[in-house]
Amino acid sequence: MYFSKKDLHFQLFENLQVTELGRFPYFQDHDRETFQMVLDSAEQIATQSLRPHLTDMDRNEPQLVDGKIHVHPAMGDIIRQFAEGGWINATFSYDEGGQQLPSVMHMAAGFIFQSANYSASVYPFLTTGAANLIRTFGSQTLKETFIPNMLSGKWQGTMALTEPDAGSSLADIRTTAHPTDRPGVYKIKGQKIYISCGDHDACDNVIHLMLAKIPGAPLGVKGISLFVVPQKRVPSGEGNDVLTEGIYHKMGYKGAPIAHLMIGSQDGCKGYLVGEPHQGLAYMFQMMNEARIGVGMNAVAIGTAAYYASLDYAKERPQGRKLGEKDLSQPQVPIIKHADVKRMLLFQKAITEGALNLILYCAQLADIAHAGAGKDAEEAALLLDLLTPIAKSYPSEMCCLTTSAAVQVLGGAGYTRDFPVEQYYREARIHPIHEGTTGIHGMDLLGRKVLMKDGIALRLLSKAIVETIHSAEKQEKLRPFSQSLQRYLEKAGALTQHLVAKAPRDPEGFLADASLYLEYLGILVVAWRWLAMGITATESLERENAQSDFLHGKLAAMRYFYEYELVKMDGLGKRLSSLDQVTVEMRQEWF
Repeated sequence: MYFSKKDLHFQLFENLQVTELGRFPYFQDHDRETFQMVLDSAEQIATQSLRPHLTDMDRNEPQLVDGKIHVHPAMGDIIRQFAEGGWINATFSYDEGGQQLPSVMHMAAGFIFQSANYSASVYPFLTTGAANLIRTFGSQTLKETFIPNMLSGKWQGTMALTEPDAGSSLADIRTTAHPTDRPGVYKIKGQKIYISCGDHDACDNVIHLMLAKIPGAPLGVKGISLFVVPQKRVPSGEGNDVLTEGIYHKMGYKGAPIAHLMIGSQDGCKGYLVGEPHQGLAYMFQMMNEARIGVGMNAVAIGTAAYYASLDYAKERPQGRKLGEKDLSQPQVPIIKHADVKRMLLFQKAITEGALNLILYCAQLADIAHAGAGKDAEEAALLLDLLTPIAKSYPSEMCCLTTSAAVQVLGGAGYTRDFPVEQYYREARIHPIHEGTTGIHGMDLLGRKVLMKDGIALRLLSKAIVETIHSAEKQEKLRPFSQSLQRYLEKAGALTQHLVAKAPRDPEGFLADASLYLEYLGILVVAWRWLAMGITATESLERENAQSDFLHGKLAAMRYFYEYELVKMDGLGKRLSSLDQVTVEMRQEWF
């Protein structure tokens, strides 16, 4: 078992009530039946095609041979299966060959794929993002030239941003794009590193969505343009002077190759401008923001698979006896009987299920912003904007800890390759780095998102939390939790005002602990999502006459989050309120 179908259904259909998206004309053809078909199909592919290769892809990682990256032989068939099933363009409109599937359902299917085999799941969804950029901002010629073969699985799509001297600092990229005598066609020259699926032999061509600067462009991010740069020229199939210089050998996530690309070293690379010059970063942020929610989901999926692996082990592994048992002739008990093991399992359950709900909620906001109209759509977009850095970073950081807890549950066995949790532990570590480090997202949240439009998004979040608190107060059993959340919401509001007041006179000190503020608000938001699930579970228990182990488990996980996680806001709040600025005042020479 690598995910819980019952929990996913609870979250989608009972708590988030995703079938209500059918009220929007864009999604009107979808209902519970079509959504169920999506989930069943995803599970079938995950179980039959992805899961069997989980270990082998980790043990036999891609290799660069004679300038070409060779990946696991199963990947060609897997990519084609995704393409034939319509997964790459499922969210696209009917006119574009898609299914107009809500993002929340596409994300839920992705959760199943990623839980089964994260590395294998990456290939097709990178292509989704790249094709989506072309369809949104590209010319009709670019759409006709590139999108069909990307959607068929013949061509891979990538996002090519990072350079050796410009990681997260995209303003400093050096890749250049020189105009030619053909409108929209440029000669590209530079290099890109850490390009996921940047080259491999499971497809016929790789289509890079690449950032570069046109000579004479404005300095900084205002001078970045976006280009389609194929590995092979279209339609001739000749090389396009995009060479694979190297491959990175990673600690985890080994089944998907990460390439170092040299572009235009022979002055022969042609790229095609997407949209208007100097608008590349704005265009790319569409793909990046979608990917950031996706990275949070990747982390949750791996954390979930690790949780169920450790849960299965804990149920079967006998060791020790209950405290107070003196008769050594009595059999040992499964380790799940020990309170400390239950604590580690509850930690994993509370984090992964709470974070999963947050990410699905964010995907649902994206659907409302896309398909809705007026105030509802505008507010959904604003709330999504605020929650995106949290949805990306909180699960990414916390699932490093939950997968570590999974290893700890197994003890010495968890540290060996005989069990999958050590692989999950290694694979989880990439997500605090992918699509912007935690530090960058902390500064984005505190330095931009909290302040944007005079704080309207934060007020929308507070309003949504208060509505959930009021709903919970109707249930006597939930009042201690609603009251606790209310107190921490008030503390968060006061702390945020304190920090914002500090910004004009001390900008460096204001953002010095932005990562801690991100964690602080992340805990509050996940506690809110747990209270929302607690309401659903309590109401369901009343209907089912308190006979559901699943629902009792839900409420126990909520209790754990409030008792063990929500209280961490106190320590973080104390630090964020402190006048001591040791990280600002620390000198390089003192290290």
